[in-house]
Amino acid sequence: MTDVLRAEDVHVVRDGRPILQEVSLTVRGGEHWALLGANGAGKSTLLSLLGALVHPTRGTVDVLGRRLGRVDLRELRTYVGHVDPRHPLHEPLRVRDVVLTGLTNSVALVPRWRPTPEQEARADRLIATLGLTDRREARWPTLSQGQRGRTLIARALMPDPRLLLLDEPATGLDLPGREQLIGALDALREEHPELATVLVTHHLEELPPGTTHAMLLRDGRVLAQGAVDDVLTGDQVGKCFDLPLALDRHDGRWSVRIRRRG
Repeated sequence: MTDVLRAEDVHVVRDGRPILQEVSLTVRGGEHWALLGANGAGKSTLLSLLGALVHPTRGTVDVLGRRLGRVDLRELRTYVGHVDPRHPLHEPLRVRDVVLTGLTNSVALVPRWRPTPEQEARADRLIATLGLTDRREARWPTLSQGQRGRTLIARALMPDPRLLLLDEPATGLDLPGREQLIGALDALREEHPELATVLVTHHLEELPPGTTHAMLLRDGRVLAQGAVDDVLTGDQVGKCFDLPLALDRHDGRWSVRIRRRG
């Protein structure tokens, strides 16, 4: 698989304060990364770099073979699926219409724009993959938080990107909503084997079983990264969150608890 993302010795400084320091990361097609760390560790800032939303203060970032600083970021972002549960959508659109706006990168239907039959068929396939067929005609305000999250993932996938970035997609979900989201992400992995994903969270329980790699961030620096089984250990995750932790994994899913002393 070819490199989808490559960050080399990245630093981000804001108002004189270091947010990221000496961060390097390579993501290849078909890999599914988790970025984990406590609040303020730099996860969302790194995701913004990988999504071509901001430039690094120092270092290099290549997204889909294009180097930040040498390309039009607005054009580059059209090739990246970026899912933020705080998406600013207020129009009472139907689920199918929301998904189709992924082709126009808008928050409303574009006047006089009409999707092709092939594009409509793709929207229906993605809606089915994300488990939303029975809500296909439902309007946005009537959706649960979990249904909105899955709709936004389908929307991000409409342009057929090679990279999907997910910024804490399980935020605000109840247990059924979280489990439906995780199941949908694993279905995407199976149906789109070349798609690369990067998911930001600070809850191991939110990671899909198909997660292949992980990076632990602490205070803007990489604490560990690599194959998920090598990185997600009690000792390393405990150092990341500064707690004595014990991790368990069953059927590909993680659980975590504070290890009792003595």
